[in-house]
This record gives sequence, C-alpha cells and structure tokens, in this order.
Amino acid sequence: MEDFINETIDTTKLPKFEEIQFSSLHTDYWKVKLLNLAVFFTILGIAAGIVLYLNEDFLPFIWELSILYIVLLIVILLLSRISFKKMGFAFRNHDVLFRHGIIATNTLVIPYNRVQHVALHEGLFSRFFGLAKVEIYTAGGSSSDIHIPGIAKEQAENIKQLLMGKIQKQL
Repeated sequence: MEDFINETIDTTKLPKFEEIQFSSLHTDYWKVKLLNLAVFFTILGIAAGIVLYLNEDFLPFIWELSILYIVLLIVILLLSRISFKKMGFAFRNHDVLFRHGIIATNTLVIPYNRVQHVALHEGLFSRFFGLAKVEIYTAGGSSSDIHIPGIAKEQAENIKQLLMGKIQKQL
C-alpha cells in the first residue's frame, strides 16, 4: 500500500459558504408569484361561494369564513414575500449553491460532478415576464435536485450552457 495519509482537517479553516454573495431572483418573479396566488385564491373563493350557495347550513358563518379567507390570504402573501426575499443562488468554480426557506434557511450545495441533467422550465406567467426556472438534476435523487426559479430567460440559458459544459468535461 502506498503512503496512505489520513490526517485530521482543521474545520475552522474551511471556506464558509455563508460568506458567498448570493444573486437574488429577478424582481419580476414576485409578480409571477402574486399572479399564481391570485389564480389560486380566485379558484378557492369561487369554490367557497359555490359551497355556500349549495349548502345553506354555512350561511350563518359567512362572516367567520370571510375573515378566515382574508387572514389566510394575508398570511400566505407574507410568507411568500419572505420566501422570495430569502431565495438566492450562486455559481462557483466547482459547485452551485441555492438558498431558500422561510423560518429556517436551507442552503443546497451541489458539486458539478454530481449534475446529470439540466433543464429550463417556463410557466405561463413566467414566460410573459421573460423568466425561466433552471432545474438541476443530480445523481443523489430528487432530494438533492435544485430548482432555481425567477431567472431572466437569457441568463437561465447561459447557466444551462455553463452546466452542460461542466457535464461534458466530466465525460
């Protein structure tokens, strides 16, 4: 056996990903989120209206249900805004980082040698604002995949080309 060395690593001298400057999502992505929420709450309101119309037993509770609907709308809007503000991404020489979360901030770090496939996805509202979502699939399964929404389409295509180039170098 060759000169096998297994020394202890000083973890205090490792580079800290917390010091990385993350790129924010495109500001128009907030508009996309608002439009998606508007569609969801419109459908929810119509469904609730139909239930109230067809079942008169709920009519005495219309004020309570309306207040519940409005509170739910406000809470979801606030949580969506916090989530939007906390999301960020960064590309380094050897890996990609994606930060997200509402209460707890999660940071995924994916080395390029784990990337197997890269895709772009444009939703209906995202396409209207010229945005795309970069989907990075890894060998680790769906729990280690990264989906970075709210990136300008041209930038998303550049990111895809960068990652595809990294994949080709590995082959």
